[in-house]
Amino acid sequence: MWGDIAIAFILAFVVTFVATPYTIKLAKKVGAVDIPKDERRTHKRAIPKFGGPGVILGFLVSTIYLLIVMTMEKTINLTGIDEYGKKLLGFLIGIGIISIFCIIDDIKTIKPLTKLLGQVIATIVIIAAGIRIEGVSLPFLNFPEVHEVTSIILTLAWVIIVTNAINLIDGLDGLSSGISVISAVSLLIIFVLNGSSLLSIVLITALAGALVGFLPYNFSPAKTFIGDTGTNFLGFSLAVISILGSAKTYTAAVIVLPLIVLGLPIFDTFTAIIRRLIKGKSIKAVFKADKGHIHHKLLAKGYSQKQAVILLYGISAILGIFAVIITDSGIGKALSFLFIVIIAVVAGYKNFAPERTGKESYECLQCKYIYRPKIGNERAGIAPGTEFSQLPDDWVCPVCGESKDMFQLHPEN
Repeated sequence: MWGDIAIAFILAFVVTFVATPYTIKLAKKVGAVDIPKDERRTHKRAIPKFGGPGVILGFLVSTIYLLIVMTMEKTINLTGIDEYGKKLLGFLIGIGIISIFCIIDDIKTIKPLTKLLGQVIATIVIIAAGIRIEGVSLPFLNFPEVHEVTSIILTLAWVIIVTNAINLIDGLDGLSSGISVISAVSLLIIFVLNGSSLLSIVLITALAGALVGFLPYNFSPAKTFIGDTGTNFLGFSLAVISILGSAKTYTAAVIVLPLIVLGLPIFDTFTAIIRRLIKGKSIKAVFKADKGHIHHKLLAKGYSQKQAVILLYGISAILGIFAVIITDSGIGKALSFLFIVIIAVVAGYKNFAPERTGKESYECLQCKYIYRPKIGNERAGIAPGTEFSQLPDDWVCPVCGESKDMFQLHPEN
């Protein structure tokens, strides 16, 4: 098994790492480029957003190669009673459906409801192929088997929620792909500890390898974004593989452990839905993007992009470790681990929190001009001592004429 895990990871890594530069060139040819048109975006220059196909290619090459080899070696049976071949085919068709919708979106842009339709169709395909949540088992809620209709509803809800959770958290360089790596590795460990199917172990390892191959191009400063094709593929795959990996277990691993592992993006998604419903007072408002996500709030507090991403990586890793400890040692040890981590974070928070003195300087991302409150901008009638937040909304960079939105906290602060 460990040899298969190594092959799945390395092969997916190499293929994605080699393919991604080609997706960058392709993105520019087909127009899959993210142009910062509003203040919600944290980047200020046009960046290709077609990294998804490279990640998908690495995942598919690794998975298909290994499954062919393992079938020849008879270490996996795709036509047996578990019908892994049928389930795998449904999964691959689902990936194809989501990819078609999202590739169009990355190039031309389509309505959120149209993308949601693609997600629903893909989920119906995997349900028809036999990939379902068949039970939920908790200390206080034990349903080893649920009604078929309930199973379908739970599966549909789970896949749609996770798919959109990964998509919505994709707001900073390397954020969605990095969190997905952490989630995939956490699920891999859980699958191994639980004795899950070899198919689910190979799939989750290939996903992790493909993402690690993509991250060097996506981490700040990003050379390319993963795009909607990539984030939807990641969310869909994590949701489906978590079901496949939990199918034979009768512990809290059924949905609950994947829920913990993916807790950060799922929490961000639910708070976004509630926030938008309250603010917009309509269902349509849920599909309207805003700047209220966790990563936006961290940036507003003065964290740099890299600091915010690393902090969110840390939270995601803690949740992943928490789920792994539950699997291996039980809820008691997991809660004690979490308690100690919380105490340590609270005790050391002041040492890592950004200090905002009100005297920070700000740098223009376009021309690198630095606005310093102590000096002001007397040519524009801005007296010395005027803080950046006090500048008029129509104030522009005195060098290149860019607006205030093109300024960020200078690294010297």
